[in-house]
Amino acid sequence: MEKDKIDTTTSSDVSKRYKLWIWILSIAIPVAVAILFTIRIPGYDLSFLPPIYATINGITAVLLILAVYFIRRGKRNAHELLMKSSIVLSALFLLMYVAYHMTSHSTPYGGEGWIRYVYFFILITHIVLSITVIPFVLITYVRAISGNFYKHKRIARITFPIWLYVAVTGVIVYLMISPYYQ
Repeated sequence: MEKDKIDTTTSSDVSKRYKLWIWILSIAIPVAVAILFTIRIPGYDLSFLPPIYATINGITAVLLILAVYFIRRGKRNAHELLMKSSIVLSALFLLMYVAYHMTSHSTPYGGEGWIRYVYFFILITHIVLSITVIPFVLITYVRAISGNFYKHKRIARITFPIWLYVAVTGVIVYLMISPYYQ
């Protein structure tokens, strides 16, 4: 007679299993994006994508805020749905962003004076934090799906403002550069 198997997996065990994947994705995504930026595929007009992926950034920002609102009111299912949607939208944004930049030349910013410094400050912080937020989002997500809500909440307090900043500044960068698109 076969004994019933008892699942003795703890949330710590689950997190450890994902640790390698978090590291791999946190390094592979920015490296892949950097490599893909060096590739040009002529013959495609994807100039319609920037307003779409800027809108996706805006929607992501709204969903992140709503997710915090719902979790503070104990609506875990709504929070979970909004967070998963935010992850999917961020991935969709990244795919569109890379596709656009693989088929189009970079648009130089045409603003002059102090606004130019503001633009580049926002752009640089946006880029740096968009890379930095990847492992935070993944760790936060893994802690949630593994049921380690105490640690999930602790890191989510760091992840949320960074991710929100990246989403909002993505829209701002688009609005500032859009007059200079050809």
